[in-house]
Amino acid sequence: MSDASGAALHRGAPCPFNLARYCLDQGAEADKPALLVADGPKGRIVETFTYGEMRAAVARMAGGFNGYGLPRGARVLLRVGNTSQFPLLFFGAIAAGLAPIPTSTMLTEHEVDLILADSGALLVVGDGSGAMPTHPGAARVLGPAEIAELERADPAEVSDTKAEDLAFLVYTSGTSGRPKGVAHAQRVVLGRRPMREGWLGLAATDLLFHAGAFNWTYTLGAGLMDPWSAGATSIVHLGERPPEAWPELLEATGATLFAAVPGLYRRILKYGAVTPRRFPSLRHGLTAGEALKPTLHRAWIKATGRPLYEALGMSEISTYISSGPLVPTRPGSPGKPQAGRRVCALPPDAAADAADQPLPAGETGILAVHRSDPGLMLGYWGLPEETAAAMRGDWFLTGDLARFDDDGYLWYEGRADDQMNAFGYRVAPEEVERALADHPSVAEVAVVEAKSGDVSVITAFVVLNEGATGDPDALGRHAACDLAEYKRPRAYVFVPELPHTPSGKVLRRALRT
Repeated sequence: MSDASGAALHRGAPCPFNLARYCLDQGAEADKPALLVADGPKGRIVETFTYGEMRAAVARMAGGFNGYGLPRGARVLLRVGNTSQFPLLFFGAIAAGLAPIPTSTMLTEHEVDLILADSGALLVVGDGSGAMPTHPGAARVLGPAEIAELERADPAEVSDTKAEDLAFLVYTSGTSGRPKGVAHAQRVVLGRRPMREGWLGLAATDLLFHAGAFNWTYTLGAGLMDPWSAGATSIVHLGERPPEAWPELLEATGATLFAAVPGLYRRILKYGAVTPRRFPSLRHGLTAGEALKPTLHRAWIKATGRPLYEALGMSEISTYISSGPLVPTRPGSPGKPQAGRRVCALPPDAAADAADQPLPAGETGILAVHRSDPGLMLGYWGLPEETAAAMRGDWFLTGDLARFDDDGYLWYEGRADDQMNAFGYRVAPEEVERALADHPSVAEVAVVEAKSGDVSVITAFVVLNEGATGDPDALGRHAACDLAEYKRPRAYVFVPELPHTPSGKVLRRALRT
């Protein structure tokens, strides 16, 4: 178990407590930039919102939402593209005591219909950039004209919500089953405080550039909630962002921190003109969403002279394991539990003796987070049985398999449902991927248990580095250096690219078919 040192986290919060107020009213001067919106390959700033302007805009949105007379906690489905309207609508709804649902514009009508039906949203806000529900039912649909009216409404006071009240819903990507709503309380923002030092290394003087779109919860959290609650400045880019443009974008904006998925860092190295003299203001990069391969980290440090700090998280708890300025990186591990968090590995077998007691260092089990963490979800929307099933005693089960070493670093062994069976042994795909990723020919690799005729075998899908030749025998010899025979792939498939979810995670399910 790792019960990280530092001040303990508590769910207690001032009453009333509202997430929007907490993020925007932490003492930043009214004329200090809160949000810089860039566009174009040169990173030209096209919009600037000071803290004073952001507070006023969110208050007007809240006033506009109040005009619809919805009860506190009513859901608002956001079908809005990557424009500055998105954060105004998101935080404006929360300020009004409503619960926004951020969604990707890439969703189909069918997916939107499912989310609307499941959430029971009473408002659907769309700007025409993505599919809208085909059967809105009792929900009222707002279009661009109504959004403009919200922006011009009379300002309203922030709702006197409580810390345990619903703040927003996010729907899981569905990589491990049917998408379901994750309900977060207003207090979730308090659960993000340990990230400032434990991962971000964030100060009020920072300019944090997030590579993601506004509607992604990684951007809403690390890109907006975290810098704003620290009085820092957030930067988001609206337009096309080819990988070769990022060095100039970082320089043009003067970003001191940069957040992205590992795949983007890899593409920046491949296509961008990167040297230690580029983007001199940048202190370090931040990465989450998928595992950071040691080879990529080493390549980034060699090319830029600056580290990458990784975080492990999930929709239900956000990021809770990380490296950072105060936690040295250890290749292959995402880091340690952030200060104040109670995280452990529990026995995989729920029927085992002392199944709710943490395992000692070195033993692999189900990664779990204590229910007292303020960042933990309220539950799965409308699914009380699934919510209860995710708990074991006082622990929330993440569904990940992991172990802690003697120094408290976590070693991720994959999702429990991603585990492969080899001759009766359970094998984590991440362990095999780590071994293969060190080969000089490999740019990216994903490992799954795939059908080969009538049997299933461990199969490695490999993206080669430019100019490299696919050689299964060479990869097999390389794997043999670090893996027991039963863990080694029996088949190698060379592909131009791996399938990814919209948030950047490798979609192993697509490789199994």
